Amino acid sequence: MASKLTKTVVDRIKPGSKDEFHWDAEVKGFGARVTPKGKITFVVQGRVEGSGKEARITIGAYGVFTVDQARDVAKEHLRSMRMGNDPRDMKKQSEAMKITLQAVCDAYVSRPGKLKATSREAIERHVRTTFEAWKDKPVVNITEDMCRTRYREMLTKGLRGNREGGSPGQANQAFSVLGALLNYAARQHKRADGSPLIAHNPVSILRDDKVRLKPRTARILDNKVGAAWQALTEWRATAHNRDTMSSIDLVRFLMLTGLRISEASSLKWSQVHLEDGYFHLPNPKNSNPVSMPLSTQAVELLKARPKVEDNEHVFPSWAAAGHIKDPRDLMKKLSVVAGMHITPHALRRTYTNVALRQCRIEKFRTDLLTNHITRDVTAEHYFDTTNLQWLQPEAQKIGDHLDLEAAKVAGANVVALPQRA
Repeated sequence: MASKLTKTVVDRIKPGSKDEFHWDAEVKGFGARVTPKGKITFVVQGRVEGSGKEARITIGAYGVFTVDQARDVAKEHLRSMRMGNDPRDMKKQSEAMKITLQAVCDAYVSRPGKLKATSREAIERHVRTTFEAWKDKPVVNITEDMCRTRYREMLTKGLRGNREGGSPGQANQAFSVLGALLNYAARQHKRADGSPLIAHNPVSILRDDKVRLKPRTARILDNKVGAAWQALTEWRATAHNRDTMSSIDLVRFLMLTGLRISEASSLKWSQVHLEDGYFHLPNPKNSNPVSMPLSTQAVELLKARPKVEDNEHVFPSWAAAGHIKDPRDLMKKLSVVAGMHITPHALRRTYTNVALRQCRIEKFRTDLLTNHITRDVTAEHYFDTTNLQWLQPEAQKIGDHLDLEAAKVAGANVVALPQRA
């Protein structure tokens, strides 16, 4: 027969060959579990009203809890079950309510194969800097007012040119990151009733506040493309610094391929197949591995590139280990020729415009050549979009157009890199 559990009764319990339960006669469902090694733990067991679920909950070890303390906890759990609440769900909710923004960020960026390194770095940077004051707070404590205040603060600092603040673009990006992290937390963590931890994303309050940014359209204009290509050709012929040569060839390669700077600058010789006229991108931004065609101009450029021992990159840097990452000085010189500020991504827009407007290449083929996800159903489902060697004629048109435009300005004033002091 069950007897009331007291300190004396519990102290006399002898372990058996397997786990054994000794139930309390006073509070039904309250008991002590004893392991073969003699460890005694208080438990409570009951049925959750209205659910049909049987729940057994560990209260804690004997010694940490006295018998009377454990019985009081058991009564609370049993009362909760009679009200239709599963204490296990309540415990999960309690733990979820303590999840911090930093913890959500860590879980979000650590998902294998989900994010590229640049995306991970941007997310971690915003949590570490933009939301530094929030990162150790529970995400459920982030409110609409907090989001609105922080966004306007960033915007004001950015518009005033305060370097500690963010530009409108940075502010928008930061809160896009925060919105994604809070949505992730809502999916991964639930309240006791099964509803999302965050029922309403507070970032949505910024819908009416967010600055609408104009699309970036900077590119080398049609009447300057030839001058830019000719300048790069002349600079390459007279360059004597190896890093300068790498930078010039990298920029020329960008103009010939329309690649993203990260894809071109990190290109390795193992990805290049000159004999077959293509190069391979194993992990581009859209995560779809693809083989891209090379024009004869690009093939000649790559053939002229020296291979460096112990450096597998096509565009290596001697000044710093690895490869050329940001040909900033060269882009400043090219901007002078173009008559406007030009970035590596502006060269990608230049390539797209040359393809569409000057070479009359169909949009879906241009999308493929620039490694965009095409929205053309036929191309997406019936064309080979992993090996684009069949687009070599289109790549050749673009290379030929650059040469033709450069020929028109040949003989004009020679554009030279300024000599270093």
